[in-house]
Amino acid sequence: MNKTANTLALLSLSLILGACSQSSPSAPNAGNAIPMPDAIKAAHAAPQRWFVELTGDPTTLSSQSVGSQQATFRTQAQQLGIRYQELRSYQTLFNGFSVMATASEANRLSRMSGVLNVTPVNEVPAPEVIRDLTPALEPDMFYAKGMTGADIAQNELGLTGKGIKVGVIDTGIDIDHPAFQGRVLYGYDFVGDDYGQDGKYVPVPDDNPDDCGGHGTHVAGIVGGNDPATGFKGVAPDVTFGAYRIFGCSGSSYDDVILAAMERATADGMQVVNMSLGSAFTNWKESPLPQAANRMVKKGIVMVASAGNSGDSGQYSMGGPTMGDQVISVASVDNVKGTFDSFKLSNNTKVAYNPTTGSPRATIPTTLPITKKPGSSTTTTNDGCTVSGGFAAGSLTGKAVLIRRGTCSFNEKAANAQAAGAAAVILYNNTVGMVNATVATGTTITIPVVGISDVDGAAINALIDGAGVSMTFDGGQTGVNSPTANASSYFSSFGMSAELEFKPDLGAPGGSIYSTYPLSKEARGYATLSGTSMSSPHVAGGAALMLQAYPNIVAKDMRTLLMNTASMRWYLNGTALAEGIPDYVQRQGAGMLNLVSAYNNTVRATPSKLSLGESDGMATRSKVVVLKNTGSKREVFNVSHYPALTAGGTTYVPTPFPQVASVSINGTNVDNSTMQVVLEPFAQMELNVDITAPAGAPDKSQYGGYVYMESATGSNLVVPYSGFKGDYQSIKSFGTWKYNGTTYQTPLLEDTVGTAWKLWQPGATIGYVPEYSMAGGDNVLLLVNRAHQIRTLTMEVLDASGLVIDTLMSEDYVSRDCSNDYSKQSSTCGTFTELEWDGKLSNGQEAPNGTYQLRLSALKPLGDASNPAHTEVYTSQPFAIVRPPVN
Repeated sequence: MNKTANTLALLSLSLILGACSQSSPSAPNAGNAIPMPDAIKAAHAAPQRWFVELTGDPTTLSSQSVGSQQATFRTQAQQLGIRYQELRSYQTLFNGFSVMATASEANRLSRMSGVLNVTPVNEVPAPEVIRDLTPALEPDMFYAKGMTGADIAQNELGLTGKGIKVGVIDTGIDIDHPAFQGRVLYGYDFVGDDYGQDGKYVPVPDDNPDDCGGHGTHVAGIVGGNDPATGFKGVAPDVTFGAYRIFGCSGSSYDDVILAAMERATADGMQVVNMSLGSAFTNWKESPLPQAANRMVKKGIVMVASAGNSGDSGQYSMGGPTMGDQVISVASVDNVKGTFDSFKLSNNTKVAYNPTTGSPRATIPTTLPITKKPGSSTTTTNDGCTVSGGFAAGSLTGKAVLIRRGTCSFNEKAANAQAAGAAAVILYNNTVGMVNATVATGTTITIPVVGISDVDGAAINALIDGAGVSMTFDGGQTGVNSPTANASSYFSSFGMSAELEFKPDLGAPGGSIYSTYPLSKEARGYATLSGTSMSSPHVAGGAALMLQAYPNIVAKDMRTLLMNTASMRWYLNGTALAEGIPDYVQRQGAGMLNLVSAYNNTVRATPSKLSLGESDGMATRSKVVVLKNTGSKREVFNVSHYPALTAGGTTYVPTPFPQVASVSINGTNVDNSTMQVVLEPFAQMELNVDITAPAGAPDKSQYGGYVYMESATGSNLVVPYSGFKGDYQSIKSFGTWKYNGTTYQTPLLEDTVGTAWKLWQPGATIGYVPEYSMAGGDNVLLLVNRAHQIRTLTMEVLDASGLVIDTLMSEDYVSRDCSNDYSKQSSTCGTFTELEWDGKLSNGQEAPNGTYQLRLSALKPLGDASNPAHTEVYTSQPFAIVRPPVN
């Protein structure tokens, strides 16, 4: 099959070809000062958490050496008068500490002898999921096991994960749930129930990792729940669990708590560990958690982590332990089918629905006639939105009312119907799919409100216009085919890594997954959730099955086994899969987990993925893929090139482009042809792969595809590749910042003018010298939008003549901000970062009163520090330190 020609032909779709150029940010506003947003007016110089990493890999040093090194650090820090609070120390997977300190004191720690790096400890939000507490029609994981072959692995291959220990670092596991009875044999609660509530992070650890949050129980159920009463089974239903609880009942946690759990799981002898969590945008393999995860693999543990749910934030949005070189990073694919609660129409048709948040459940059974607003139709845009919703008083008494989505809030529609006496509300969609609504904000809703699909809504509308129709809430359920089945989930985060390493690695079902849930939160003990949190445990459970089948497989080789045999997912073009066009490799990795192919495969292709770097200066990259036949059967492959979409547009808004790379193997171009490869039993051979970046693709785009090996005798193989088109160091580090409808260039110097706060753009004329007292939080502050990850961010202080008098900060492996639009600012989406100087020099002494400037230097990822073009530099306007006189 001519994969390249086929793909290029399909890429002529108008939707794709309409995106023919990179979009550019609007020109920065170079006007006067910006009024300071209230949200930024906060107390500064407050202590925060930091990781202090010492030199030396703890996996290669003795515990005595690590302990001695850490003792020396404590002594020296005390002698230097550095003020900090040690929170935790680590000696197994990380050589160092987590501490509480101000930014100024952290900078001083970073300059101590023996300190490798000081980096912020990320706050990790409670895992986000899309929740629908709907029981499944069948005792299966919402059809997902059939997508990966886990059902065949269990029922035909006899694999259950028996004897394999799987650790789940999460919110804990409901130890009373029948799906886990007697199987949670290891674990620890690092935090306690109240950790993170009301902004208080005081750990109260104990030996009981029981789950009051829900997420961890759901994840563990996917890995290997086994409930005899319902017949529910996860991927590996006989595994032994270790539960490591790092979240309270609500609220966030921190990376340093997670690191402690990773060390405990290692000590407990876990063979597989699942981490459905992470810090978005911190996508460096050198960060503490990815390093620790790599070291776990080195110790023989298969590490599996979710890719993240920041797909809406564009490229380079992954982060956390998933970035480890040896970690299996898992993206999400939407389930093929979902099972939902249903009501029955008087013509015996079942209609699936989502119960809405904020309304009561219907009493079972309840039969009601269905009506609608007079004159409304499937094209009405403001159905139920006008004053009283267009419903006459009492006109809906004892009836269910059909209302189309659009214009006003769900609460307003439901409230108007309720005021007219309605007994129930049926909301139907104005676009493809089912309504998943909330009516919790606004008028209190006391009647059942349910959401249905556009198709079902149109059908009921027609029945009302005809002879009429009634409905019965009968407690039934029905299966619904997903309109996005087998497509990458919209929320799944994009790679590559900051260093252009191929990520994510693999895909698995994560959209609409039915699994266990704490009995304390849902009496039925089951729920349907979505997220890469749900895709990761499919792979963790799959790894447990493969370990049972092949107990001698080395932990670092598990990813190769699973990536080699993955199956590509197609691009979702609007509402339809574009058959034959692989989705971005930066979103799906090698493709969907295929456990049956992995089990049967005897040929390994290494490396399992190709990271090509940037094309600037070298458009063609050469790689060697080694094929090794570990079996006694002769294997034959037809090798070709299967290109995937190129991601152009901007960092925040990726756009598909049709230009693709060209590939030659052993000197033969395989874009429009195939070459045959024959592997004799127990033989190996090399494929010399030359990949040329797409000449017509826009600069700063990410391209990718697959070396595709179609087998005539066994399992097909894929080796995905990914590259960057152009000069990677041309991506801006300091971005623009959109506030109140205007775009500004950062960094911005913050200043108080009387009682007013102001922000000054680079190069703007202030007309005076801002003064800072360095008392009561009146410190020098720079507001920065980090448009891209930064290899090294340095802050220096200059004297009045422009000479550098001190280096205040040098932070490595800096993350990017979620967005540059302040309207998107939230606890999980940062649009700016503040850098602060409290007037102290790195030696702890106060800088004398006088005039100074701050200079920020951002060395780009993969940049050469000796090349000025690879470092972005900002110098602030002059300012003065004017401390009040001491009496």
